[in-house]
Amino acid sequence: MGKISFEKFVLDNGLTVIVHQDTSTPLACLNIMYDVGSRDEDPDRTGFAHLFEHLMFGGSVNIPDYDGPLQLAAGSNNAFTSTDITNYYITLPVENLETAFWLESDRMLNLAFTEKSLEVQRNVVVEEFRQRYLNQPYGDAWLLMRPLAFSTHPYKWATIGKEEKHIEEATMPMVKAFFEKHYRPKNAVMVVAGNVKTEEVKQLSEKWFGPIQKGEKPVRNLPVEPVQTEAKRLEVERPVPLDAIYISFHMCGKENDEYYKWDLLSDVLAGGKSSRLHQKLVEEQRMFTSVNAFVMGERDPSLFTIAGHISQDRTTAEAEEAIWKEIELLRTESVGVTELEKVKNQVEANHEFSEMNLLNRAIGLAYHELLGDANSINEEAEKYQRITREDLQSLAHENLTVSNSSTLIYKRKS
Repeated sequence: MGKISFEKFVLDNGLTVIVHQDTSTPLACLNIMYDVGSRDEDPDRTGFAHLFEHLMFGGSVNIPDYDGPLQLAAGSNNAFTSTDITNYYITLPVENLETAFWLESDRMLNLAFTEKSLEVQRNVVVEEFRQRYLNQPYGDAWLLMRPLAFSTHPYKWATIGKEEKHIEEATMPMVKAFFEKHYRPKNAVMVVAGNVKTEEVKQLSEKWFGPIQKGEKPVRNLPVEPVQTEAKRLEVERPVPLDAIYISFHMCGKENDEYYKWDLLSDVLAGGKSSRLHQKLVEEQRMFTSVNAFVMGERDPSLFTIAGHISQDRTTAEAEEAIWKEIELLRTESVGVTELEKVKNQVEANHEFSEMNLLNRAIGLAYHELLGDANSINEEAEKYQRITREDLQSLAHENLTVSNSSTLIYKRKS
């Protein structure tokens, strides 16, 4: 795939625009990433960023029906929210690109706030909270783990919010204030990708986004999570099919080069069926029916987690001990030469495969621009390749400790 080429310009109102030309596709993507996530919420009014993911599809002042015109233009759209960002995207035939500019600029200009749309979306989000997080096996894992592992930083609540009532009690003035603060040109990056030319994108950007008032870039001054000095633990009983264990460790944020070591460490443990945890704990010992290790990928210092569903004939104590034995091996012995090469190759292959998709490239460019430099997307592969066996052992030895761990145990409710 090679490097992702792009050009960048900034409108007078502060909107950063990135153009990625790909002449091989008849499609175009318009992706707008707002620099707002659940970490930017008031601790007493959580879930607002995710609520806005829904409200933004409720229509704007000049376009009350967002989906209708897009369907006529043969386009599709969606959005997602995380602890750090909110992202909206449209994919459509390149000849209909201006429809995407029209739709996205109008809802940035002036979202249609009505009591009816707020009521509808409040109900949708509360129902999602219940179905996906409260009434699904292990659905509340991160509602439990985040406040267990974080004492101070707003990562201590999930993107869906702390509790249903924060959304149920959202009022129109609260919603309008959140929109005015965060959904402004200076707080967004727009990427236009596909068979497009920079001059054309400049002209359309000036036409549709140029008149929007810039507003101010919100000042972010988040509390820093203190260093964890003792193990934390929570055991819950739930109507789940199998006992389960989650062990999380504090790690660096996405903007730190150490992040790439953590990511490789997770692959050594659980990157596919030939990985350590799957081979030893699932295939050989039959301790778990499934086990995984992963990083959260958040911008501020976040969590590295090992999680697994425990076989019915094993106890949670046996499972926990087995995980710690594998952690101890990482802390005391270097990863094998072949093992490290394998996970590096997997990362490179996954990276290449992901970037075959035009929308993924657009989202990646927007995210890296928010991190500080869109071109850093082209430097990631090299950062992985530079990692050594000693780097991984040192990282594990220093950080995968009992005092830095938070353990969540699910026990089946009989």
